[in-house]
Amino acid sequence: MFVENTEELAQNKLLLLYIIDKSEKPLTNEEITEFVLENNYMNYFLIQQYLSELVNSKFIEYANKEDKKVYIILDKGRVTLYYFEDRIPTNIKVDISNKFIEQKNIEKRATQVIGEYFKKDEYEYTVNLKLVENEDTLFSLYLNVTTAKQAKKICDTWKDNTEYIFKNILNMLADDEVAPLNN
Repeated sequence: MFVENTEELAQNKLLLLYIIDKSEKPLTNEEITEFVLENNYMNYFLIQQYLSELVNSKFIEYANKEDKKVYIILDKGRVTLYYFEDRIPTNIKVDISNKFIEQKNIEKRATQVIGEYFKKDEYEYTVNLKLVENEDTLFSLYLNVTTAKQAKKICDTWKDNTEYIFKNILNMLADDEVAPLNN
């Protein structure tokens, strides 16, 4: 066995639970492995062994989500982490949190979905829907609507369905076979 003592084994498994729990998005095996190796928390073989053991013990699940296999923490894993999180050194927890914040900021700069609106006059609101990638505006659409409720709904729909809406607008605009408007 690779681990010298049960305390280190428990700490390493808790560390993996902590990483999976604190990530805002589900992580793939490759993402977890890269994160742990980059920070020298443990070696590749231990990562794979512990992830497998955590799945077999039903602390985490390895499931298909959005066309990829990711790890999801289960209730049993959350409860265990709640009771034993103090066994993970504070400096490591702070380091992990900082790395996730840094990673989120990089992703945020890479692609931003913006849906905002402002009141133009008494019965008119202007909605701006934007898709920004690496500080370059890929798409921007302005709409005028009559109520704040409509404006908010449009912004929320844009944020929840950006890829679908953007793709379909592009297809409609670029498709040579779009049916003409009936005037």
